[in-house]
Amino acid sequence: MNMHTQPQRTPAETALIDAFGERLSLLPGDGAVMLKRDDAIEAVKHGLPTRRIESWHYTDLRRLLNAVPDFDPTAVAKAIAPVVEGSTVLPLLNGVSSAKTPGIEGVSVQALSEKLTDGSIAAGLDPYGSDDAIGALNTAFVADGYFVDIADGTEVEKPIELQNLQAGGQTHVRLAVRAGADAKAVIVERQAGEGAALVSSVSQLVLGEGAEVTWLIIQEQPDTATHLAQFKAHIGKNAKLTLFVMNAGGKLVRQEVVVKTTGEGADFQLRGINLLAGDAHTDTTMVLDHAVPHTTSTEVIRNVVTGKARGVFQGRINVHQYAQKTNAKMACNTLLLSDDGEFSTKPELEIFADDVVCGHGATVTEIDHNHLFYLMARGIDEKSARGLLVKAFVAEVIEELDDEVIVEALEARLDEWFLTHG
Repeated sequence: MNMHTQPQRTPAETALIDAFGERLSLLPGDGAVMLKRDDAIEAVKHGLPTRRIESWHYTDLRRLLNAVPDFDPTAVAKAIAPVVEGSTVLPLLNGVSSAKTPGIEGVSVQALSEKLTDGSIAAGLDPYGSDDAIGALNTAFVADGYFVDIADGTEVEKPIELQNLQAGGQTHVRLAVRAGADAKAVIVERQAGEGAALVSSVSQLVLGEGAEVTWLIIQEQPDTATHLAQFKAHIGKNAKLTLFVMNAGGKLVRQEVVVKTTGEGADFQLRGINLLAGDAHTDTTMVLDHAVPHTTSTEVIRNVVTGKARGVFQGRINVHQYAQKTNAKMACNTLLLSDDGEFSTKPELEIFADDVVCGHGATVTEIDHNHLFYLMARGIDEKSARGLLVKAFVAEVIEELDDEVIVEALEARLDEWFLTHG
């Protein structure tokens, strides 16, 4: 008779389970939401994912998450200037929504705590798969966030910036956005803070027919923070989603992107930059389902690795049996600036349709010494020359956004990172 015993819980797992027991009475939710929370903490009790789970092979969360900070009711985070000047800012300060209704025509904003209390968000708390550790952690503890509803035909003139800011301790938030038919908007998701922290953040976006949304994720957590995030989207008929992800901080980071095309003519564009320094571990994992015919997608990821940092990009594209005429391309390019740094890339295509155009590629390289010599021969010192080459490598992805104001704002964030780590 074979007997299987569950391994002894780690201090982090024990701390999370204990924290749930202590905070349960403080968490909003009707009966349906509370059942979701109970299921979620049961998933945590079964253990955090290890490298034995394929989707977590390069990020052994059970080993890497050594400790979990306590919730800190005294932590006070302050709103910061938006990435794009003039944006409407909806701040979450240590997990609590604090914005008044912004008064944007065609846009309604509701604190997520209200939708948890009345149970209307319960269905959105379901995990996307059996290995959804981030979703489980967030569902167990989420207490607030925002629900933004953009009415049909609304063209939002200024970007809406959702600021998730922490000042230590634990923060668990959820951001839900619905873009109605033919709606257009720019959403900035800002993740930043200070101090030792555990942050989980789940973003959900539904695009109606003909909607166009540009969503920017700017993650600049301190090197004392663990940041576990998930972005999920459904793209409707003839709708277009442009997602830009910049990871430029954090000690331990996992950013998941889970996207599904649900209507013909849907288009998904992903552009990502991972800037890794020190001994950071940053994992960007994408799962894209082309579920209907005549849909397109392109994913381009650029990575810069310095120090002893370790990075991961996992990208899986699933082309379903009925998704004929799918056009999908994916590329991941990495620049290693240190002998001690490393980056693991795992692109995957799973195709069940026979009339498609799909491809993927990955490269890892160092700075081209011919390019470096060219610049130095023209009087540029070596450090400046290296900086120019590295910046050009990643700035090319930013420029593809084709919006001068957004490009300038993102390049400013890029310059700030290079100023600190260049």
